[in-house]
Amino acid sequence: MDESPRQLIDEVKTPIAALPGQPARHDYEYKRCGTCNIFMANEPLAGTRMVEVTETKTKVDWAIFVEKIASCYEDAERITLVMDNLNTHVPGSLYEAFSPEKAKALWDRFEFVYTPKHGSWLNMAEIELNVLSGQCLKRRIAEIGVMRNEVKAWESTRNGVKAGVNWQFTAEDARIRLKRLYPTLDV
Repeated sequence: MDESPRQLIDEVKTPIAALPGQPARHDYEYKRCGTCNIFMANEPLAGTRMVEVTETKTKVDWAIFVEKIASCYEDAERITLVMDNLNTHVPGSLYEAFSPEKAKALWDRFEFVYTPKHGSWLNMAEIELNVLSGQCLKRRIAEIGVMRNEVKAWESTRNGVKAGVNWQFTAEDARIRLKRLYPTLDV
């Protein structure tokens, strides 16, 4: 699971349409229309992802997204969620959003695995966010409703083909790159 802030940007001048042999042209000037946040959770082995566009990136927003993840896996006793160590990714966030009973029940359903500092490249959801940005969001989008529609269409298409992540990081690579995290045997 990961999240990414996005600017909502509008054109100030009408773009010049593409012509044969010449791409469409946009003026460098733009109008900032606010920001939004994109939450991404993915299940790489199943080739599925869950994406949510929110107006803010608060503790309550994160808690609601975690609840959404849990609702998709109602039969699972335990859900392992890999994510970065952001200040919103704490039990208190669930207690801010839900009753104490519901917050505790949600917290108990998850095993939270935090990526090491400067180890965001270990989080496959970040890879998916980069794919989303490259395939869907490399243009100016001014309204959050349009952003939500575009992201949902991308999610549906990508889930439909069960697109996976070509993860090439092996346990042996981890032992080399993350040597400080692995115990050493003094013989």
